[in-house]
Amino acid sequence: MKLLLACEESTTVREAFRAKGIDAYSCDLQESRLGSDDPYHIQGDVVTVLERGWDMVIAFPTCTYLTVTGNKWFYHPEDSHLLTELRRPHPRFPNRWAQQKEGAEFFMKFVDCAPLWVIENPVGCMSRLYRKPNQIVCPTMFGHKEPKRTCLWMSEGVPLLTPTEIVEGEYTVAKSGKRFPTWYHYADKSKGQAERAKTRSTFFQGMADAMADQWSHLLESECF
Repeated sequence: MKLLLACEESTTVREAFRAKGIDAYSCDLQESRLGSDDPYHIQGDVVTVLERGWDMVIAFPTCTYLTVTGNKWFYHPEDSHLLTELRRPHPRFPNRWAQQKEGAEFFMKFVDCAPLWVIENPVGCMSRLYRKPNQIVCPTMFGHKEPKRTCLWMSEGVPLLTPTEIVEGEYTVAKSGKRFPTWYHYADKSKGQAERAKTRSTFFQGMADAMADQWSHLLESECF
């Protein structure tokens, strides 16, 4: 039984499953963080790789244009007093709506792509464009202090994740009184924007371990 970790270059989840003896592979347009000689990483277009007949796919499609945190970039900042249908596109991101549509279409490529499938994404527009997620989890449910709500859409037959270690989230309060997750604000400030984005998108080890611990049995042949 083979598992594909779609849109994963960090190999965090893939390696958690491989540690359980699962024949797992990752695929991404980017090179594996383990290097170009990583034997279990497929660098290329994941849409064509989906055609290889996987038993289970866990997908992490790009959320840049789907997450609610990006909603502020759809409209011109001077038009907030207007009805949405009267607002102009944001001057810096005039193609934001088209990019969201493209992102949503890519997300949907993973629905019913295998007998068992899971799609991960932050809270965003897919709850409206597709359906509400089966479960919303957070790293604080799996031993991490970084609060980050994560939606999981699942096929029939994939059980909800059970929390393994619930901890308090770590927040910082600005002078304005606004509270924000400490990790997100300070993560790798010494690095460039692209590297910070990569750090922020890396899946948390505690959640990866929980997936492997709780879902590996689904890839045993007698389950089918």
